[in-house]
Amino acid sequence: MKTDYHDIITLEPGKRGGKPCIRGLRTTVYDVLSWLADGMSHSEIIEDFPELTEADISACLVYSEQ
Repeated sequence: MKTDYHDIITLEPGKRGGKPCIRGLRTTVYDVLSWLADGMSHSEIIEDFPELTEADISACLVYSEQ
């Protein structure tokens, strides 16, 4: 079952240039996808950015497939 990103990914015109962010934070979907592309594991991302959750990372991956 895929994660429903609609409650996690937010779009606010005045925040981060209107890029899709995670739960209103200043962390963008692009940030998370870049960390994953650079080889970071989910646990490493969460360790470095404890405000993020596994569900947040999964939502970014689902969002990128849309």
